[in-house]
Amino acid sequence: MDSLLFTSFLVGLALSMDALAVSISASICTDSIPRPIGLRAAFFFGIFQFVMPLIGWLLGSAFRQFIQAYDHWIAFGLLVFVGGKMLWEGIRAKIPAYCPDPDEVKDHGIMKIHSLVVLALATSIDALAVGLSFSVIDSPILWPSVIIGLTTFIVCLLGIQFGKNLKRLFGDWADIVGGVVLVGIGTKILIEHLIALI
Repeated sequence: MDSLLFTSFLVGLALSMDALAVSISASICTDSIPRPIGLRAAFFFGIFQFVMPLIGWLLGSAFRQFIQAYDHWIAFGLLVFVGGKMLWEGIRAKIPAYCPDPDEVKDHGIMKIHSLVVLALATSIDALAVGLSFSVIDSPILWPSVIIGLTTFIVCLLGIQFGKNLKRLFGDWADIVGGVVLVGIGTKILIEHLIALI
C-alpha cells in the first residue's frame, strides 16, 4: 500500500506540471488575486485531477484505445483556444484606444469559473488515461486519485504565488506571455503524442 501511495504521489507530481504552468500563467495575467480566488483556482485543478482518474478507471480498458487516439487533440484545442484568447486580449490592450471591460478586471480574467473549467479539463485529460491504466492492471484507484488531486492542489497554489511574483517582472506584457505559455503547453502535448506514434 505504501508503495502504491508513493507511486501515486510521483504520478501526481508529473500530472500536475501542466496545471502548474497554467496556474503560473493565469496568475501573471490577473491583477491582485485575492486569496479565495487563488484557492478556488487551485481547487478546480485539484478536483479535476482527482475526478478524471476515477472516470478513467470506471471506463476501463474498453475505451482506452479510443481516448488515447484523441486526448492530445482535445487538450491541444482547449489550451490553444484559451491561450489564443489571452494573446488577443494582451495585444488588444496595447492599442491606445482600448479600454478593458471593468467586469473582466473585477472577475479576475481567466480566473473566472468558466475559464477555470476549460483549463482544468485540458490539463487533466492525461489523468483520465492514468485511471484507465490503473483499471487495466486491476489496481485500486480511490487513494491514488486523492493523492493526485491533493498534490495538484498544493502545486497549483505554489504556482499561483510564483505567478504573482512574475507579474511584477512582466507587467503589461503578462497576458501575451501567459497566452504564449498556454499555446506552448497545448503544442507540447500534441507534439509528444504525435512523436509517440512514429
